[in-house]
Amino acid sequence: MEKRTKDIVLKESRDIQGLSVEGPWLDRDIDLSDILMNYYKRIGFQGTQLGKAIEIWKKVEMAREKDRNEITVFMAYTSNIVSSGLREIIAYLVKHKKVDVLVTTAGGVEEDFIKCIKPFIIGDWHLNGAKLREEGINRIGNILVPNDRYIEFEKYMKNFFEYLEELQEKEKKIVSTREFCYKLGELIDKKFSKDVKERSILYWAYKNNIPVFCPAITDGSIGDMLYFYKVEKKSKLKIDIAEDVVELNNIAVYSKKTCCIVLGGSLPKHSVINANLFREGTDYAIYITTGVPWDGSLSGAPPEEGISWGKIQKGAEYVEIWADATLVFPLLVYCVFKKK
Repeated sequence: MEKRTKDIVLKESRDIQGLSVEGPWLDRDIDLSDILMNYYKRIGFQGTQLGKAIEIWKKVEMAREKDRNEITVFMAYTSNIVSSGLREIIAYLVKHKKVDVLVTTAGGVEEDFIKCIKPFIIGDWHLNGAKLREEGINRIGNILVPNDRYIEFEKYMKNFFEYLEELQEKEKKIVSTREFCYKLGELIDKKFSKDVKERSILYWAYKNNIPVFCPAITDGSIGDMLYFYKVEKKSKLKIDIAEDVVELNNIAVYSKKTCCIVLGGSLPKHSVINANLFREGTDYAIYITTGVPWDGSLSGAPPEEGISWGKIQKGAEYVEIWADATLVFPLLVYCVFKKK
């Protein structure tokens, strides 16, 4: 029996057809672009996954170059993505209309705005938390955010909340988070210089009328400041998240085809793939995540799990890259949009 099993394995291995495992031979005259485009898919492990992601997104982009309405591109990202320098990569995509819908967390909204005021600073993973606290410095991984950024942000938000409340009273309408983010983009346009706002996601979303949804808008500094504002002013200001559900789902339902690009997990990931459930699943999906599947969390749920729910079509083209997005997302975007 053991010999028969070995014979079957050997026969199957001889019958396998496909790309051979091969890395770039650096004795050749070869550059990084060539390595990314021609070798990553043959390297194996997560390198191959990145190679697949490049192929999928290029296919989507080629279809959109002929007709932008052919495929609606949803992008979901968590706040740490905007804490990092990936903020500028996403702003580039929004500026050039390479994505159609954005879904993020509260931090993904407020940190984009705060960076228009003052930059975040590279720190270290091992700094003493108690000392940082004494000095009024917050740490996100190896990124530092001094409290003065939030103090300045609060000044803008107090006036912004007053504006929204006046609008609510005047128009008898509660703003949705999509409208909230649109008006923040408009504020960035009015208050900051060209060089500063050029790198803002919200600014370009406002200029290009690309919707930004934030279902958990109160889960961050915005929520803290909204708390202070409502208590101090006895304010009746409200934000309508129910309207967002209708608008986001309708975008998916009325799209010819869709592609979901997901950086991280959490609520943004579920919002975009769940919206696609109403059209029997997305056609293309690219996940970049460090989430693991064995705890049953949505953040770690692989594409195959999404297929079981009807959030990804059973015939969809998809790939999941297990990696820190700061390592692979710039390479992915570069290959798809800068290297032709």
